[in-house]
Amino acid sequence: MMTGRDAIWTNLSHDEHEFQYNPQKAFPDFASSRLNREPVNTRALAELDRVADIAFGEHPLHRLDLYRAAGAGPHPVHAFFHGGYWRAQDKANFACIAPMLVERGVTVAIMNYELCPGSSLDGVADSALAGVEWLHRNVADHGGDPMRISLSGHSAGAHLVAEALAADWPAIGIDPAFIVGAVPVSGIFDPAPARLTSVNAELRLDDDLIARRNVETRPVHARCPVSLFVGGLEPWHWIDQTYRYAHHLHREGLRPEVHVLPAYGHFDILDDFLQPDAPIGRALVQASLGR
Repeated sequence: MMTGRDAIWTNLSHDEHEFQYNPQKAFPDFASSRLNREPVNTRALAELDRVADIAFGEHPLHRLDLYRAAGAGPHPVHAFFHGGYWRAQDKANFACIAPMLVERGVTVAIMNYELCPGSSLDGVADSALAGVEWLHRNVADHGGDPMRISLSGHSAGAHLVAEALAADWPAIGIDPAFIVGAVPVSGIFDPAPARLTSVNAELRLDDDLIARRNVETRPVHARCPVSLFVGGLEPWHWIDQTYRYAHHLHREGLRPEVHVLPAYGHFDILDDFLQPDAPIGRALVQASLGR
């Protein structure tokens, strides 16, 4: 594994490093992809059976929105973690993830979590894990199956999915088999290169924090199928993060699938979450329903 002066980003110029590791620099029209999804998002917020702002802790961002599948349960549960480089975005902007799965009998949790700079990356990760733990311990009260929880995330959210796979669930009395599938998309899995971007003004990464939150180096406790996706139009250093994490999963004895979707960049790849016949949509259904 490349670290320190051997890392592939070591000799990049400042501008090239920003392009490779700050998606908003690589895709300055990033806001347009969200506008394209807004009609679906608005309908989901208005029409689905939503229990909003469920608290899983005292912090104001320890909240999730639960979109409940119809009919008698227990229903499989899918949790989605948004991106935003660990410092931005909100669950209300990602209701559009829910309809396709809810229609297929899956209850969907759209998660919030602590954000930098108000919290450190430790706080971000710990809050995401607290949300997953809450689902396992409480989703049965909403008709969900606590032993059939799948996860997906985009960008920084993909890192949080990997945090859930690496979490030491047995240490808190939880069988990690409750996580039945994972779909990390366009993720950053080693925080080290983010330290050299302008985003670090908010992330405030240091060596110890990077080491603790680098999921490329930590054991994997959840032994579930993993399908990794990244856009073929993304900068190749960002694509490399997905392959590096896939290699780590192989070293851990898993056999992840890796998919590069050639027509997508970092932000419009979210469109694929909404379509059941698209590669990511199919992976979400498979992770949730086992088919």
